[in-house]
Amino acid sequence: MSRTLKVGLVQQQAWPDKQRSLEASEAGIRELAAQGAELVLLQELHATHYFCQCEDTELFDLAEPLDGPTGQRLATLARELDIVIVGSIFERRAAGLYHNTAIVLDRARGRVGHYRKMHIPDDPGFYEKFYFTPGDEDAKQGFEPIDTSVGRLGVLVCWDQWYPEAARLMALAGADLLLYPTAIGWTPSDDTAEKQRQKDAWTLIQRSHGVANGLPVIVANRVGHEPDLSGVGEGIDFWGGSFVCGPQGELLAHGGEESQNLLVEVDLLRSEDVRRIWPYLRDRRIDAYGDLTRRYRDR
Repeated sequence: MSRTLKVGLVQQQAWPDKQRSLEASEAGIRELAAQGAELVLLQELHATHYFCQCEDTELFDLAEPLDGPTGQRLATLARELDIVIVGSIFERRAAGLYHNTAIVLDRARGRVGHYRKMHIPDDPGFYEKFYFTPGDEDAKQGFEPIDTSVGRLGVLVCWDQWYPEAARLMALAGADLLLYPTAIGWTPSDDTAEKQRQKDAWTLIQRSHGVANGLPVIVANRVGHEPDLSGVGEGIDFWGGSFVCGPQGELLAHGGEESQNLLVEVDLLRSEDVRRIWPYLRDRRIDAYGDLTRRYRDR
């Protein structure tokens, strides 16, 4: 017995010109829908270049409300093509309050949910704390899956992918899939061996979330070189490598370093079979994990 879902993801280059970037996103969505995709994932901040390489208050002008132009455009596509789309926006929630937000558009229903990125990095070339406030943690936000016509989606964003706790909380709330829209790449001057270690670690940690939770994982990353518009840094070479894996971490589709769309059929019922033979949820020692809420176990 199986219950399959045709999942597509768009791996694209993006530009400061929002219209140009969104046209690339739309072209990918339409191509995948024509091939039968029922769920399409777009990469993190797909409507613009990755502007967090520098700190510039004028770049807050790129932000828009949840149901602003980008959200409306994706909602129109979801309704026209009768699919579910997971997109990404730089959200203006209020004056001076901005988020890195994934939005979920479900066919004719429009936006059925959103997830505001919870883990915010602040590293050279990734100055996200300057731009983004972490999402709230309450009954409706935080690590809460989003119910759609194709299943319950555990949507997380980029830096969240390094945290097993985030994936676990989504799984414990009944997510059918884990999805990670992402923007990650290399510093051009890194040597080849270091680049390979970084990319392998990134792929491995997300596949491990699939294994640890018995869930399929869908990851969409961007591609291409994007300069640091301040002229201070080297820019970033976004490495692509988008992929879909099954509940044992098995790769079902794996992208290269160029723009491309991936389409794969995922058997959602395999999670049940895998969890029966690898019953990690059964054997969790929830009585002994209290210190996980501490910053560090000082001695």
